[in-house]
Amino acid sequence: MKKYILTIACVLMVSAFAKAQSAQDIFQAVGTPSNPKVKISFNQYYTSEGLAALGKKITDAHPNLVKRMSIGKSTQGRDIWMLAITDYSTGDADRKPGFYLDGNIHSNEIQGGEISTYTAWYLTESFGKVPYITEMLKDRVFYIVATINPDARNNYMKEANTRNTPRAGMIPLDDDSDGLFDEDGFDDLDGDGSITQMRRKSTTGDFILDPRDPRKMIRISPDDVVTGQRYEMLGGEGIDNDNDGRINEDIPGYYDPNRDWGWKWQPDYVQRGAYKYPFSAPETRAVADFVKKHPNIAGAQSFHNSGGMILRGPGAEEDLATYNRADIAIYDAIGKKGEELLPGYNYLTVYKDLYSVFGGELDWFYGGRGIYTFTNEIFTGFAYYKNKDGGFDQIYAADKDLLLGDGFTPYKEYNHPTYGLVEIGGFKKNTGRATPGFMLEEEAHRNMVFVFYHAFHMPHLSIGDVSVKSLPNGLKEVTATIVNDRLMPTHASQDLKYNIERPDYISLSGAKVLAGMIVQDADFNVTTEQKNTPETIRVANIPGNSTVMVRWIVKGGNNLTIKVDSAKGGVVEQRVK
Repeated sequence: MKKYILTIACVLMVSAFAKAQSAQDIFQAVGTPSNPKVKISFNQYYTSEGLAALGKKITDAHPNLVKRMSIGKSTQGRDIWMLAITDYSTGDADRKPGFYLDGNIHSNEIQGGEISTYTAWYLTESFGKVPYITEMLKDRVFYIVATINPDARNNYMKEANTRNTPRAGMIPLDDDSDGLFDEDGFDDLDGDGSITQMRRKSTTGDFILDPRDPRKMIRISPDDVVTGQRYEMLGGEGIDNDNDGRINEDIPGYYDPNRDWGWKWQPDYVQRGAYKYPFSAPETRAVADFVKKHPNIAGAQSFHNSGGMILRGPGAEEDLATYNRADIAIYDAIGKKGEELLPGYNYLTVYKDLYSVFGGELDWFYGGRGIYTFTNEIFTGFAYYKNKDGGFDQIYAADKDLLLGDGFTPYKEYNHPTYGLVEIGGFKKNTGRATPGFMLEEEAHRNMVFVFYHAFHMPHLSIGDVSVKSLPNGLKEVTATIVNDRLMPTHASQDLKYNIERPDYISLSGAKVLAGMIVQDADFNVTTEQKNTPETIRVANIPGNSTVMVRWIVKGGNNLTIKVDSAKGGVVEQRVK
C-alpha cells in the first residue's frame, strides 16, 4: 500500500513538473525567442557531432528557412556542415546578398561553434516574430559553418590537452624532426582530461607559493628572503614516451589552418604553421571552393578566441596598400559600432596591434574576393567583473568568486618516472580561453548582433525616381536612379582594382533601345554613352549610401521594365508605364 501511494505521489510530481514547463507558464524574456521549436542549452559546448545534430534539428524544424549541406570533408572524413538560411519564399536565394559566417578554425578556439549555432537558431526562431529578422531574411542569405575544423575540435574536447592545444589542424606532422609522428604528445597523468602543470619541491627552486593564494606560484626575486618551501616548475603533464630525453616536444600535428589561405601566403620557414601550399588542407579548400562559387557573398565573419578583439586586416604590413581609405572607412564604421555592442572588446588591426599573419582567412576573403571581413577574438577578462581586464591573475579571483573553484584542479602528488615525486594541478583546459557557461549565451548574442549589423550594411538596392520624357519622332527618354542605401558598395575597392567580380547590369526591356548611357551630371546633362548593347548598361560600382543614374533613348513600347542585376547587391525590378 505504501509503495502504491509513493508511486502515485511520484507520478503527480512528474505531472506537475511537466505542466510547469508548458508554454503558457513561461513569460518571455525580451530579446530571446519565446517557446522555440528547437530547444538548445547555450550554457555548454558541443562536440562536432553535437553541433551537426543541432544544425539538423534547426533544419528539420524550419524547412522553409534552412537548407543544410556538406561543403566538403575534413582530414579525418567528417562532413563540414553549412546551413544556408533565408526566406526561400522570396526571390532566388543565390541572388540575394550573402553573408558567410564560420567558427572554430583553431581547435581550442571553440566558442565560434556555439555562436554560429546560436545565430542560426535565433534567425529561424525569430522569423515572423521580430520584424528586423523577418525583413533581413527576405533579402539576405546567411551561410553558417559552425566549425570548419571538426577533427581538431573533437581532439581538443575529447583528448588530453592544455587550454592552448591543439591549435592546429589534424594532419600528422613530425614537429621535432626525429622521423616519428605524434610519438611524444601530452600525457594526462592524473586522468582529469586536462593537461595541467607539474611542479616539484626543490631547495634550489625559483618559485614559492603565493602567501595570499596558495593556488598561485610566484617567482622569487633576487632580493627575496625565502624561508618557506621552494618549487621548480616542470611544465605541462607528460612523460618521455620516445626516450629522447624530452617531454611533450612532439604534440599532435601542428599546422595552422589560418596560415593556409591563398593571399600573401608564406612557407613554414617564414610563417610558422603554414602547410604545403595555399589551400593544401581539405578544410580550407572546402571553404574557398564554396565562396568562389557564391559571388553574392558581400560580408564575412570568423570567430576565434580570445582577448576581446574585433579584427580587420591587413594581417601583415607588407599588405598595407590593399586596404584603401574608402574601404577602411567602412571597416571603421562597422568595427566601432562593434565596440558599442561588445563591451570590453577593442576594434584593432591585425599587423599593427597584434603580429604579422600571412595566408590568413580574413585577408583572403577581402584581398582575394573583395568581401568585407572581420575576425572576432571571443572572450575577455572584462566579462568577469565588468570593469577591467586584469590579465591572467584575474582568473584566480574569478575562479574563486564566480566559478566557485570549478576551473582549477588542486595540486596532488604523483610519482613521475623521470622527476620522482611531483605535484600536478592547475587550471583546466576549459578555463581562461573558453567563455564560462553562465556567460556564454550573452557572448553569443552580442557577437550575433554584431554580425547582423555587418550583414545589414551589405548593399541594398532599389530603383528610385524614374522619369519618361517624350522626344521628337516618337522617341522617349527614360531616366532611372538606382539607390544603394547601405554602407557597403556593390564592389569593394579591392574588387574594382582586380576586376574580381563582373560589373552591375542595369537593363531596360519592353521597347527598342537606341542608346544607353550613364548620367554623370544631371544638371548639366553630362553623360557617358555605352555604344554596345545599350539596353544593358554596365556600371562598375554602385557606392554605399549613394546613387547611380542611367538613361535610355527608346522607340515604342508602353510597358517597360527596369532591372538591376548585381552579383553582391542582388536583383531588383520595376515596371514603368
